[in-house]
Amino acid sequence: MADLKHNDELLVEEYADYLYDGFHDHHHGDKYQSGFISHYIFSMDHKMIAKQFLITGMFWGLIGGLMSLVFRLQLGFPEASMAWLKPLLGKWITISDTGIGTLDPQFYYALVTMHGTILVFFVLTAGLSGTFSNLLIPLQLGARDMASPFMNMLSYWFFFLSGSIMFASLFLNTGPFSGGWTAYPPLSALPQASSGSAGGMTLWILSLVFFVVSVLLGGINYITTVLNLRTKGMSLWRMPLTIWAFFVTAILGLLSFPVLVSGLFLVMCDRGLNTSFFLNEIYVGGQALEQVGGSPILYQHLFWFLGHPEVYIIILPAMGLVSEVLAVNARKPIFGYHAMVYSILAIGFLSFIVWAHHMFMAGVNPFISNIFVIFTLIIAVPSAVKVFNWISTLYGGNIRFNPGMLFAIGFVSLFISGGLTGIFLGNSAIDIPMHDTYFVVAHFHIVMGVAAFFGMFAGVYHWFPKMYGRFMNDTLGKLHFWGTMIGAYCVFWPMHYTGMAGVPRRYYSFTTFDFSGQFAATNEFITIAAIITFGFQIVFVVNFFYSIFFGKKQTTRNPYGATTLEWTTPINPGHGNWPGGIPAVHRWAYDYGKMGEEFIPQVEPVSEKEKQYDEEHPH
Repeated sequence: MADLKHNDELLVEEYADYLYDGFHDHHHGDKYQSGFISHYIFSMDHKMIAKQFLITGMFWGLIGGLMSLVFRLQLGFPEASMAWLKPLLGKWITISDTGIGTLDPQFYYALVTMHGTILVFFVLTAGLSGTFSNLLIPLQLGARDMASPFMNMLSYWFFFLSGSIMFASLFLNTGPFSGGWTAYPPLSALPQASSGSAGGMTLWILSLVFFVVSVLLGGINYITTVLNLRTKGMSLWRMPLTIWAFFVTAILGLLSFPVLVSGLFLVMCDRGLNTSFFLNEIYVGGQALEQVGGSPILYQHLFWFLGHPEVYIIILPAMGLVSEVLAVNARKPIFGYHAMVYSILAIGFLSFIVWAHHMFMAGVNPFISNIFVIFTLIIAVPSAVKVFNWISTLYGGNIRFNPGMLFAIGFVSLFISGGLTGIFLGNSAIDIPMHDTYFVVAHFHIVMGVAAFFGMFAGVYHWFPKMYGRFMNDTLGKLHFWGTMIGAYCVFWPMHYTGMAGVPRRYYSFTTFDFSGQFAATNEFITIAAIITFGFQIVFVVNFFYSIFFGKKQTTRNPYGATTLEWTTPINPGHGNWPGGIPAVHRWAYDYGKMGEEFIPQVEPVSEKEKQYDEEHPH
């Protein structure tokens, strides 16, 4: 322990020679003395806001996961009594004269809708990007804080307000919105279409509008910070891949989320002002509506113009985190850094011109469909480049199999297996029989859901010491990884086969159909696997909160031997991050195994001997 402290002191002395203060007129530590409320609640410190996003996202992850268990119980054991859920779900469980409890079909669809909404937006968008963009952008770029700490604080509280409204909708007498997380008209545009289309839909829209405000406030902040607040020497080509991923993600959100709001605004007009943007020749209860001339296909275009960039808004931050964790724990430079950056940029650009591959069943002109098929297949190329580079980074590395590294490797596995099934769905001829079957459910849950969670877990385990000054328990972390890895494949891999057999998604029960009833045992297996896999997430939650207070303390600034700037701050950095000047940068972020050195921090100047070495061995 004494040696570790001695090494840390040497590290501090070494960095002291490379410090400068580009923000000498503000952001000194003594100006950030604050009380409990301003420090923990209405904080403007990007690190505390990151923790707020993470813990709020974990709360929503548990809520969304519990919802999936309830409707999985319905699918896996449709004949079993759910009377034991009556105290929790109240009127949504109907008790027969014989004491058999049945889940209300309307509430089943509400659970499916809210599960998708919560996991896609509140967990994998806000929880993932909000946490790590806030934590790492200032730390890895050498900035005191975000460009606008106040706007950063507002971004979290608009997210909190959005979640509160969505949570309140769960307790409406008519129930939460039940028209699917995509909110297609006419179910979303007609309050009288179903009980779940009434007040629950109004609150759903209101919640999503505040959520988009949060995303835009955060995104503007992230982009401005990356462009304007990089420390001395931190050129764009010296930024870690995490920052590139967060930067492009913020741009995607800034361009695509306002389109969703425009679609939701038109839905509200149809709901309350008798307009007909999305309604035409609709009959409700045998009565023809007055609204005519609209098209529900217009809404699909608006939604999926957000919806497909949203896939990459979720997965790009995970890709950035995984790239960093792989390089640090393989003790090797990331393979093909420039190719990785260009692939991130290519994915961001192409994500805006593939949205109609979600609409092959909507009557799109076949010629137009072919164009979207081509771009959908092209977008697989930069993704394949990233997979190749991750595997090449691992090849021949001195790998440390800690929990963060295991989840990063697991991400690569899931991204490959989930991505391959996307090639099937990107082909319009194959998508037509596969559309709205469990094959689609399996594909996007593996590649966008579970893989993104693995990237998030990799980031939490790896940067937990930077957030809390302690380590999470390695044994529990590895148990969490293996249980989640095996469980996720047990849950979603069988769905590919039921989907290829034509079993449709979203159905309340399959027992009335001979072709789908034969998969009763498969549904039971998936449900049991889902329950067990959820149990392993409780292990993670317990490990997380226990380690905040009782985890092994961090005793050195740079416990992983990493090269990036966040590990040059004190073990528990205050608001402003560096107590003195900000370190200047002299090299890229991945100098591992170079010139006989295990790692060379970005703050270390390049010697003449090293310049000659770089000319002979360009990265």
